[in-house]
Amino acid sequence: MASMNVPTNARTERSGSGAPASPDTPAESPAYRRPHVVPPLHPEPARLDVLSPVPRPAQQTGDGRPDGAAEDEGRGDELAPNRFLDREQSWLAFNERVLELAEDPATPLLERANFLAIFASNLDEFFMVRVAGLKRRITTGVAQRSASGLPPTKVLENILSRARELMARHAACFQNDVAPALAEEDIHIIRWNDLTEKEQARLFTLFRNKIFPVLTPLAVDPAHPFPYISGLSLNLAVTVRNPVSGHDHFARVKVPPILSRFLEAGPQRFVPLEDVIAAHLEELFPGMEVLDSHMFRVTRNEDLEVEEDDAENLLQALEKELLRRRFGPPVRLEVEESISPQALDTLAQELKIADAEVFPLPGPLDLTGLFAIAGQDRPELKYPKFIGGTHPDLAEVESAHATDVFAALRERDVLLHHPYHSFSTSVQRFLEQAAQDPDVLAIKQTLYRTSGDSPIVDALIDAAEAGKQVLVLVEIKARFDEQANIKWARKLEEAGCHVVYGLVGLKTHCKLSLVVRQEGDTLRRYSHVGTGNYHPKTARLYEDLGLLTADPQVGADLSHLFNRLSGYSRRETYNRLLVAPRSLRDGLIQRILAEITHHREGRPAYIRIKVNSMVDEAVIDALYRASRAGVPVDVWVRGICALRPGVPGLSENIRVRSVLGRFLEHSRVFVFGNGGDPEVWLGSADMMHRNLDRRIEAMVRVSDPAHRTSLNQLLETGTSDSTSSWWLGPDGEWTRHSTDAEGRPLPHIQEMLIEARRRRRGPATP
Repeated sequence: MASMNVPTNARTERSGSGAPASPDTPAESPAYRRPHVVPPLHPEPARLDVLSPVPRPAQQTGDGRPDGAAEDEGRGDELAPNRFLDREQSWLAFNERVLELAEDPATPLLERANFLAIFASNLDEFFMVRVAGLKRRITTGVAQRSASGLPPTKVLENILSRARELMARHAACFQNDVAPALAEEDIHIIRWNDLTEKEQARLFTLFRNKIFPVLTPLAVDPAHPFPYISGLSLNLAVTVRNPVSGHDHFARVKVPPILSRFLEAGPQRFVPLEDVIAAHLEELFPGMEVLDSHMFRVTRNEDLEVEEDDAENLLQALEKELLRRRFGPPVRLEVEESISPQALDTLAQELKIADAEVFPLPGPLDLTGLFAIAGQDRPELKYPKFIGGTHPDLAEVESAHATDVFAALRERDVLLHHPYHSFSTSVQRFLEQAAQDPDVLAIKQTLYRTSGDSPIVDALIDAAEAGKQVLVLVEIKARFDEQANIKWARKLEEAGCHVVYGLVGLKTHCKLSLVVRQEGDTLRRYSHVGTGNYHPKTARLYEDLGLLTADPQVGADLSHLFNRLSGYSRRETYNRLLVAPRSLRDGLIQRILAEITHHREGRPAYIRIKVNSMVDEAVIDALYRASRAGVPVDVWVRGICALRPGVPGLSENIRVRSVLGRFLEHSRVFVFGNGGDPEVWLGSADMMHRNLDRRIEAMVRVSDPAHRTSLNQLLETGTSDSTSSWWLGPDGEWTRHSTDAEGRPLPHIQEMLIEARRRRRGPATP
């Protein structure tokens, strides 16, 4: 296939004709029929149940790998060179979906403010890492043409152009929509001139007592070089005039990050901290005439580069790199749109930043400060409170004592779905019980991110102090959590835990826990394999899956994998695990291609995938080949997707959906029809180069038939045309589908799961 005709309409016929469908086409329309229809696993999406126990046949054993008959299926046929979407534009489209939630009047008001803050925070990180990395590669001459076919300079040009549009839209949403709506609810975000005299007097006292002492005005003249501007700091560019000489001078005042971004001038009346400082600049420059002042903010390259091969101690090397992080080159300059040309010229010249990297915006800048506003105690302006309950298999109805997790796992595997199932009464309880149990001999644990006051870390310390063998694989290179990880890694070491930092050149991203327990004359291994971090706080906000099991095969697999991570084991094969970077990509591709054989031989064949990102070209090409062979493919992706769905002759059997909402969709699941005996995997890996080539990732095969059915049902419902979601078109455009043909709201998968949780167990308690 030498060329590819990409329709511009995202709603094309699945049969491959390319005829556009109406935006209001109901789910039963022929435009959504599929060449091979998978029988629905539930009759009514609105009645979706929480993953929960049902009567179970005997569990399967063995790794269930296909026989490889389709391993080379279709590898020789040519695919179109422009078959991949640009990953950077796809990320920006993801952040646009976040912005759409802020723009949606149906979203609770303080949640809209929260989504505005999330958008700003996301974009900050995107510039610090992705844009900075691209600029660095262009500057050093090592940048290559992207998989989408665009040269690096064009990719950067497109990023800056699209980011400019989204930032303007973001600012307009706040200024014209959210801020006025907040004012109607008596939450006022106002500027200095909108304050009453009494409020201004009160804030002047606050300025003199608590703000002025921590401010440091820095002059710029031949004796005072232009100061270093730290990344993401808010700053005032001030022009003052010497009344004696008549000369104008430039100065910079940094807004202290240790102070609250919004100050409460009165009940529910908030003013930006920088406004208070700007109103009192004469206190900082006595005897000088303050001509003007303007806010600006610089984003710098803050990605870390640590040469592990040359580092005698990775911990020390990383600490040194963290000190250098704040001196990275600038990649974005945000300024108030009212800034004077002279001040802007000074900033651009001193920061050596191009015109295309300057973003004039209406104030206030840095709307990540809205996190504080969103935290106001106004429950009627937020999503209804929900706290996940204890999983039914771990709930002890007849006793006030905590469930014996080990006894429960000897009876059956437990499939957890957070936050609908409580993390504290499942995974956290599992580790706390292990720490306290005198029969537990060893605990082995990976930690990628966790909270500063983590009960997980406390449990591991308790276990070590009780004399148990405790091995902790700490990934101190977890981006932007490095400093926190260094701190509690040392805390673990001081308590007697064996702390190791994984393999050189590879991040340890897998989510694994292994407990070894003496039971009579034998040792039994209990395991947890998950998709999310061992972080009790984010477990209430992130959607994740986890498998708790006493299966000996999984226990043996985790023992071998931990030995590989902490020692010199070179074992590459496992019973029920696929592990990156060795076997995960090839194992998934093998299973994708095996569906082609199942389909051609008349057996049930389909592929359902849920990931955060779908970028890896080899995996995408395998999905294209499956689609061309007639295998229906559904991809549920939260963020980046480089796959083009709905392209005639290439991907007309592929649908891509995205779900955003009150919880961050974070789980990774793969379901294969497997000729009528569905094969299901869950784990930590996204379909990105970094996950498959530069990280230790692990996925476990789910063996319990009831669990496989539940996960298959989850993915079927999440990608259903009758569930609220965004749809990706072949042109890379995302279209939101949140209402049916009659304009009625479609059910949201997260609300369906919350309702199912409440329906089964009644109101959850902490």
